Amino acid sequence: MGFWDEKRILLTGGKGFLGTYVNRELVARGVAPENIGIPRSKEMDLRKWENCVKAVDGIDLIIHLAARVGGIGLNQKMPGTLFYDNAIMGIQLMEAARQQGVEKTVIVGTICAYPKFAPVPFKETDLWNGYPEETNAAYGLAKKMLLVQSQAYRTQYEFKSIYLLPVNLYGPGDNFDPESSHVIPALIRKFIDAKERGQAEMTVWGTGMATREFMYVEDAALGICLATEKYDEADPVNLGVGQDIQIRILAEMIGAIVGYEGKIVWDSSRPDGQPRRKLDVTRAERLFDFRASVSLETGLKRTVAWYMAQRKVA
Repeated sequence: MGFWDEKRILLTGGKGFLGTYVNRELVARGVAPENIGIPRSKEMDLRKWENCVKAVDGIDLIIHLAARVGGIGLNQKMPGTLFYDNAIMGIQLMEAARQQGVEKTVIVGTICAYPKFAPVPFKETDLWNGYPEETNAAYGLAKKMLLVQSQAYRTQYEFKSIYLLPVNLYGPGDNFDPESSHVIPALIRKFIDAKERGQAEMTVWGTGMATREFMYVEDAALGICLATEKYDEADPVNLGVGQDIQIRILAEMIGAIVGYEGKIVWDSSRPDGQPRRKLDVTRAERLFDFRASVSLETGLKRTVAWYMAQRKVA
């Protein structure tokens, strides 16, 4: 508890999907809710310098989660927006934190920063050995620049910041909007809709051969808080489970949980994205004793149950 005593924390993106769980984890660790500042984008747009200055005033610790994100479709449609918004928010926030003398800043990056053909499992030392997968390169590089800034500021200004690389997250509260959702919520919604409509077939983007690694959002929140408390070095650290799954198998799992009995049709004219994603998670376990604990099947069942409950309420 000593680390968190009387800390005034700025939690950007604190009302978002991941932020909600990080906020909950902070309170569970004894942080008083009134000591957690959560700027809302409508009132405090962090793309504007003056708002970043206001946000960090009187703050001891920053956990930067705020991001403009989406699936392959959104990345193909709005690469410029995703690059600018994510880069400018992080760059300005870190500079404001440096000027204000904030004790520590935690930057949450993205697995999209890794090269398209990085050796599997992805090791942090491979981060610069190639260009990211094209469909999400703009987003991945924008977030990657925050690692460069973090390390440069540590070298020149002795600015204390760390950089984390989480895998794809999922869980209750995720974004199920078909225009911008990631693969798990997108598939859950499509399967449930197809079942309710009695569709004999359901079409899914890609070949289904690519693999992804998924971490339950509660595990991610725990990992971020452990890193915040125990880690203080320049090197980036992966946050994941260390296991990947083929998208074709993932779709079959979700279909079985939902109870969809129709045929899955794969639209190979649509992009798969990066061929394979799986992280080496040994650094996180060694440096701050983090291990993900929620299995994919358990997490998927919880997520489907939450989404079905929200549909009933709606």
